[in-house]
Amino acid sequence: QVQLVESGGGLVQAGGSLRLSCVASGRTSSTYAMGWFRQALGKEREFVAAITGSGRTTNYADSVKGRFTISRDNAKNTVYLQMDTLKPEDTALYYCAVRQGVVPSRLPEEYDYWGQGTQVTVSS
Repeated sequence: QVQLVESGGGLVQAGGSLRLSCVASGRTSSTYAMGWFRQALGKEREFVAAITGSGRTTNYADSVKGRFTISRDNAKNTVYLQMDTLKPEDTALYYCAVRQGVVPSRLPEEYDYWGQGTQVTVSS
């Protein structure tokens, strides 16, 4: 079992920044890929960003590319999502997830463990 706890969400004005953190515990591994997803009210959960275990390879949804940065610190079992130039359409519940494999995925069904989420609200 892997436990994930997100933090760092909040209310911010459009154009502002937030940094989300996700701490993993339990049977975690620095080789596991990790991802961030989000779900807005009344919408499907969607991919935001993902990172390999080494942190060398990342990928992003087109909607956040150039504004969000995913990173990880394996010594702290933590993955981060730096979100800049936030827009009202970024408002959602943000989840981190771990995949017990090396290759990250954009598909939520390919992730094995999920956190409870942290709310991000961007006002216009």
